Amino acid sequence: MVADGAQLILVNNCNEGIWPGILGSAGQPTPKDGGFHLGSGEEVVLDVQEKWSGRIWGRQGCNFDNNGKGSCITGDCANQLHCRGSGGEPPATVVEMTLGTSSSPLHFYDVSLVDGFNLPVSMKPVGGGIGCGVASCEVDVNVCCPSALEVRSGGKVVGCKSACLAMQSAKYCCTGNYANPKTCKPTLFANLFKAICPKAYSYAFDDSTSLNKCRASRYVITFCPPQ
Repeated sequence: MVADGAQLILVNNCNEGIWPGILGSAGQPTPKDGGFHLGSGEEVVLDVQEKWSGRIWGRQGCNFDNNGKGSCITGDCANQLHCRGSGGEPPATVVEMTLGTSSSPLHFYDVSLVDGFNLPVSMKPVGGGIGCGVASCEVDVNVCCPSALEVRSGGKVVGCKSACLAMQSAKYCCTGNYANPKTCKPTLFANLFKAICPKAYSYAFDDSTSLNKCRASRYVITFCPPQ
């Protein structure tokens, strides 16, 4: 385990293999070259240093050649197995975190649907005491995704776009004249996401109840967590 860092335990509880993608924030390292395969029922432990911040998401239906080139049906990162600095193509459910230091060991984390949804996921501290929340979107949003936001592959809904992605307008993306909490209000779609997954961020200026903080040094990130 990294001294003063944290341990992230990634668990695949889905009934098929997934390919987690990882992106360290600017100036931060990206563990595991940013991507790998995680079979159904498997888990992997990532050690991250103190102050690490970044995002983790799941990719589905990937095919890669021996050189790690290929593509994924959802969450694809520049057609590579190892994302190496590329983010996931939305829609993708994203786990975001900013870790503290040994002297200030408060870690912040959330699950975001701002980039849409592809897989249910949760981030849960191991221990950590009172006030440590669970960040999650544990329901399969694809089942009740409005048709205007659906992403389909092989006849089934594999992702649900955010309103920003689908409408491409400032009002839905909280940009331009809407780039502050006063003018950017939750849309019908954001409210729908919030109703299905109350513990996840549904749009850019969602209230801070979706942000969790904890002093635990180990966290379990589960794809398709048991409900």
